[in-house]
Amino acid sequence: MNAPLPLEDNIDAVRRAGEIIGGDLIWTPETEQRIREAFSVANQWRDSHAHPMRSIHQTLRSHIRLREVEGFTAARLKRMNAIRGKLRRMRGRKRPLGLDTFQDLGGCRAIMGSMKDAETLIGALKHRCRHVLWDQNDYIHEARPTGYRSHHLKFEFRGTGDKKIYSGRRVEVQIRTDLQHSWATAVEAIGLFRGEELKSGKGSSEWLRLFALMSAEFAETEGCDPAKGMPDRAARMRELKELNGELGAVKILENLSDAVYWSQDAVQGRTKPSYYLIEYDNETRQVHVTPQYKNSFPFRSYEAAEKPDNFSGQETANVVLIEADKMDNLTKAYPNYFGDVQLFKMQLNRLLGGEAVKEYEVALQKRSIPTPRERVDPSWIGRRGMWTEPTPRKKKKK
Repeated sequence: MNAPLPLEDNIDAVRRAGEIIGGDLIWTPETEQRIREAFSVANQWRDSHAHPMRSIHQTLRSHIRLREVEGFTAARLKRMNAIRGKLRRMRGRKRPLGLDTFQDLGGCRAIMGSMKDAETLIGALKHRCRHVLWDQNDYIHEARPTGYRSHHLKFEFRGTGDKKIYSGRRVEVQIRTDLQHSWATAVEAIGLFRGEELKSGKGSSEWLRLFALMSAEFAETEGCDPAKGMPDRAARMRELKELNGELGAVKILENLSDAVYWSQDAVQGRTKPSYYLIEYDNETRQVHVTPQYKNSFPFRSYEAAEKPDNFSGQETANVVLIEADKMDNLTKAYPNYFGDVQLFKMQLNRLLGGEAVKEYEVALQKRSIPTPRERVDPSWIGRRGMWTEPTPRKKKKK
């Protein structure tokens, strides 16, 4: 597996690779080698964020456990198509974004049962984290124009010992409630289904308006102000009913899970996967989930699955490598890939029936003492850090 790039020695190479893959890929005998090398460097740079991401993800889970708040988590390395798209969008700006300055090549997500739980976790990470919090965006209380709500915390990893090589790598943590998560993933699921970038505000104006109105309803339920320019509640309800009539929104949401077919490779015995590779075919809407293990080099699988679209410049598939502690949390954290929009559909149905949005809360459960886990370790290096059992003492002969 490719070794991680030392930050101080290869930053110019990373920047140049970003300029190449973010440009128009014109394959000729003269450019082929340069483009292939650029993708190799970009993949190595992304892979080098895996250890910082896993370390911060572990911190996130520890805070949830110690503060006895209800939530679940997942983490992912950013898709190469998404990286290229972001680089292309930033090309015309006075200060274009470089691959070396991405803040979310590694990303963690926490979905909390209530606003109270979300605020507890946000406060804990802001004041009790050994990594450097260099920026944040409170989209919960000041939503994006689309209606998107979540709190983003941007960390720079600080490593010690042999992990100092990763210091400076940036990882973004997104914290949101179940209601906010149901909204965000429904936007992505409908966007995948329609082939539109609805989450970026591009696509059907009717669907975008419906999601903006629903975001305002969710915000009021959770004690946040609706976005600026939103009509009062009575006007919102009238508009939602009209939009549902035009779009058949409830019916589409209801049938979405039946339109997505997915399969999962068998888990190898009792071995716990370190990652899951999700491959979503944009044309057939078929999803394949493959557990990835430390000794199987998951990053090679990720790069191989992305390669056809990287080299063709097309977007025939959505491929993403995700770290989750169990399959159930994978499907809950990324339901958009599985067509699961049932919570959002239920809330829309309630509103259309004249009822209020119901905040979703999970009852606290008794927590068992956690069993020893593998220490966080960069998977591509091929070493395994394990908890060792004490050597049994030999009995003295009498």
